Amino acid sequence: MSLRLYVVGLGPGGADQITQEARDALSQATDLLGYGLYVRRAAALGAASGAIAHATDNREELARARHALDLAMQGRVPVVVSGGDAGVFGMASAVFEAVGEGPEIWRAIDIRVVPGVTAVLAAAARLGAPLGGDFCVISLSDNLKPWEIVARRLRLAAEAGLVIALYNPRSQTRPGQLDQGFAALREVLPGGIPVVFARAIGRPAEQVLSTTLAQARGEDADMSTLVLIGCAHTRQIERPGQIPWLYTLRRIP
Repeated sequence: MSLRLYVVGLGPGGADQITQEARDALSQATDLLGYGLYVRRAAALGAASGAIAHATDNREELARARHALDLAMQGRVPVVVSGGDAGVFGMASAVFEAVGEGPEIWRAIDIRVVPGVTAVLAAAARLGAPLGGDFCVISLSDNLKPWEIVARRLRLAAEAGLVIALYNPRSQTRPGQLDQGFAALREVLPGGIPVVFARAIGRPAEQVLSTTLAQARGEDADMSTLVLIGCAHTRQIERPGQIPWLYTLRRIP
């Protein structure tokens, strides 16, 4: 019996931003596992009509992964879903962590990770080419690591001259951390560095706010927002009545 499990990135949310490979995997699902929002999105994006939904809280990743592996061992075809790309702050790492810590038999499962368009790529495409130079992505959540590490990484990335994309910038349980992050960046970067809040890119609720590091406020973000901070080599092209284009120089003068 072939044992198979898919880990699928659903893209940033728009129906036209999910890959055909991801749609094909969803069409084979006997079970959908993920955070409730993503399970519902997967059902709307082409999951098999008879697939059983297993929606769980966003802090239950390892339990979710173990459940999926158990289902695969029963000969079912579980599809574990994440927004964006499942390997970027998504479920792929949780699945392999569960395998690494779990029974040897789980290693016989054919685990297929299906890539997706992650939020930083969708936001960058809307804005122009802000990732034209070196960049990094940092999760602002301290659920799995201390805040001191997050703040240190922010300062070091700024000192290195990297464009910075922030995932998980602000939530109801972490209302002040984005402002703390901006404060850490202001220790290193000038106030005129461009900052963009890109919310729900590719979805009907899409919003883009362009500002500067000096003026950036944490209250302008939520968990659907990607925050992008430029560097000294990021340039802005003003456009009347529209958000400016951003691009980062490929060559450092």
